[in-house]
Amino acid sequence: MATSPAADPHVALRHVHHAFGRRVIFQDLSCEVPSGQLTVIVGGSGSGKSTLLRLVGGLIRPDSGEVVVEGRDITKLRERQLKEVRLGLGMLFQNGALLDSLSVFDNVSFPLREHTDLDDAAIAEAVHDSLERTGLKDVDDLLPPQLSGGMRKRVALARAIVRRPHVLMCDEPFSGLDPISSLRIERLLVDLNRSGLTLLVVSHDAASTLRMADRVLALLPGQCMQGPPRELLEHADPRVRALLGEAIDPALVAAEEER
Repeated sequence: MATSPAADPHVALRHVHHAFGRRVIFQDLSCEVPSGQLTVIVGGSGSGKSTLLRLVGGLIRPDSGEVVVEGRDITKLRERQLKEVRLGLGMLFQNGALLDSLSVFDNVSFPLREHTDLDDAAIAEAVHDSLERTGLKDVDDLLPPQLSGGMRKRVALARAIVRRPHVLMCDEPFSGLDPISSLRIERLLVDLNRSGLTLLVVSHDAASTLRMADRVLALLPGQCMQGPPRELLEHADPRVRALLGEAIDPALVAAEEER
């Protein structure tokens, strides 16, 4: 069964080879992330899910092949040009990566102070808009250790979108969260995508993937299967079906809808 090509890719990897020493992570990897869609990367441990995000973010360079972001092959860019591309990328790290010694306001405003010339009033407006989009208010002066796990993740998400990126990358956004908090983060990601943001999400949560993904990249040894999740559920390769085969728990969905 062939997998569907992407229409209007926002991000594309073409014939990428990458290895750490003798350990080959990708060999002739080609995949695409459609513009304006929510794409989920699934795969077993060590399949290269987080490595793929690092390649897209220009944090590492492949041994060969192209990594195209918004029409530019970033493997050929100098550091100054690469920084320009990164301005259009947001990143939600698996552990949130908040600075515990800084308040919520200072954590979220940090990218603006580092990468823009906005004045204090404009920064405050952007921070509060970003917090509001993630369902948070009256948390400016709190420190990360004073927040619940779900709130910490939402603050990290607010920081990731505060510069209004074109592409948001999320590495295991549901990691360490209870089911209801996971559903809340899932809903926020879907809402951000519906506002026009392209999302690339690494996840082990099969049920969430089926609910929210427009497209799935299934990483298998030596190959990548890609297409709509319902299409991949019927894939001839049982390894692909296994990555997406977890049943959706309707009780969790109902509980979240009541909140």
